[in-house]
Amino acid sequence: MNIQRDDDEYRYKKVEQEISKHIHAGDLTPGDKLPSLRQMSSNLKVSISTVSHAYEELEKRGLIESRPRSGYFVRSEFRKIPTPIVKPATMLEPHTVTKNKLIQTALETVGNKKLLPLGVVCPGSELLPTKHLAKIMTAVVKENPALSMEYESIAGNLQLRRQIAFRSVDCGSNITADELMITIGAMEALYISLRSLTRAGDLVLIQSPTYYCFLQLVESLGLRALEIPSCPKNGINTEELAAAVKKFDIKACILSPNFNNPDGGLTPDDAKKEIVKLLAEKDIPLVEDDVYGDIYFGDTRPRTFKSFDRKGGVLLCSSFSKTISPGYRIGWLAPGRFLDKAMEIKATTNVSCASPTQMATARYLKDAHFDRHLKKLRLAMKEQMTKMRTEIALSFPKGTKVTDPKGGSVLWVELPAGTDGVKLFFRAKEEGIGIVPGSVFSTRDAFSNYIRLSSGSPWSDAIQNGIKRLGELALM
Repeated sequence: MNIQRDDDEYRYKKVEQEISKHIHAGDLTPGDKLPSLRQMSSNLKVSISTVSHAYEELEKRGLIESRPRSGYFVRSEFRKIPTPIVKPATMLEPHTVTKNKLIQTALETVGNKKLLPLGVVCPGSELLPTKHLAKIMTAVVKENPALSMEYESIAGNLQLRRQIAFRSVDCGSNITADELMITIGAMEALYISLRSLTRAGDLVLIQSPTYYCFLQLVESLGLRALEIPSCPKNGINTEELAAAVKKFDIKACILSPNFNNPDGGLTPDDAKKEIVKLLAEKDIPLVEDDVYGDIYFGDTRPRTFKSFDRKGGVLLCSSFSKTISPGYRIGWLAPGRFLDKAMEIKATTNVSCASPTQMATARYLKDAHFDRHLKKLRLAMKEQMTKMRTEIALSFPKGTKVTDPKGGSVLWVELPAGTDGVKLFFRAKEEGIGIVPGSVFSTRDAFSNYIRLSSGSPWSDAIQNGIKRLGELALM
């Protein structure tokens, strides 16, 4: 083991994460004795008190246990939990989406403060720059009171578009401000994209599982969906996609390559490049959802489909709802060669987005606060996800599988065969726990024994107890 010093984090967390990593990897198995405090202190070149603090935290999380006069051991109840296996593709067949009623029921958990927030994908308010943004909002409105009361342009606040364009370099997109439009969250960007590309009855290709609001949007627009499997480890399979576009008359694709909701799949950059090339050859537009792209746990930000686009066929949708503020509703769309049509639909939908929130977000980005905030947010998200996976391994029935994403803030949980995710959803709701059943993430009945959990809220006794109770409910 090797611990790299980092002045921005408590060293005990580094020790805790290092030991946790070895337990999850199977290097330390149930019943194994951990090195003594003195030995670990020497190995990692940290103080004994640092190691002691880390061991205490690991014990609270249930990974290890102390035995009087014997030391610390990996808990005998702990088991390494496997990841779900991608189900082989069945015969490709278009489907009419008919999940709206169940999706609406699942959406009732959004904003419900009485439910434990395991079903809503957004960071806990404690992790967001709430006070900082409030000060900036006050300042920009005071500086420009008249401007804050006026309509913004249809395209959106120019300073905000410039900041988003500047940041697009990080994912290789190199978009200009003139190629962008501000939307009310990413969902409006997706709505405008599909309205620009399709008519009722058209066939769109989606990955499976996919975000249930995509399915709701497809259903509301009268479209049909063709699903190809998504892999929790490798995202979208290029061969599956190639076979689908060869066989069917597909009008558009809706794909989320970076930490797909709900399975967390990350499509490799080489595959992204190949998919963009394939679709360009067929002249099939690609609507890309990249709302989780900034929440990566590795060293570099994953690229977007848009970064490989040379013909304007990729419509990039994203937002700050998962990183800065879900309540500000700041999203954006880079619609490529469909810009004129997208502007027309935006103008006839709601004219423009709210001025004050655009002004405040533009100032926040311009003052270079975002990168520092993102660094802390990524660390918190990674730690929370690790702790949730650990508690699932300890509390859920044998046979449970759970994804191990490299970014984002959702876990895709496969329960033992025969478990009904919808029934579990309603039982959990009755006990004040919000989750989402797996069946709403597909047009088919492929994920009836799955649930999706959000790891966005800071770890707490309430979250831990909620996971434990879910494990008990899953056994009923």
